[in-house]
Amino acid sequence: QVRLVESGGGLVQAGGSLSLSCAASGLSFSNSTMGWFRQAPGKEREFVSAISWSGGSTYYTDSVKGRFTISRDNAKNTVYLQMNNLKAEDTAVYYCAAPQLLRARAEIANNPANYNYWGQGTQVTVSS
Repeated sequence: QVRLVESGGGLVQAGGSLSLSCAASGLSFSNSTMGWFRQAPGKEREFVSAISWSGGSTYYTDSVKGRFTISRDNAKNTVYLQMNNLKAEDTAVYYCAAPQLLRARAEIANNPANYNYWGQGTQVTVSS
């Protein structure tokens, strides 16, 4: 059974930083592209960032480029999202996700429909 568990969310002032973690189990983590998505109240779930199974390629939505950094530790089956210079518009529930397809290509990274496994989410609230 695949399990993704996010942690690290919280309340932070604008301009501050948070580091999210997602611990994975029950899947071939080192062969899995991993993604982070977020959903704000009343809005659709949107792509934030993804990292290839090897860690060699990373992808970001334009609004977080230069502020967020995704990384992974395959020895710990964990993917991270370092978020700096947070803004009020970053407020959302952040979800970790993985596709069932192993070694998925970059083309799937930003489409939530291509991800089969999801964590329960962690709340990030940025006060202005």
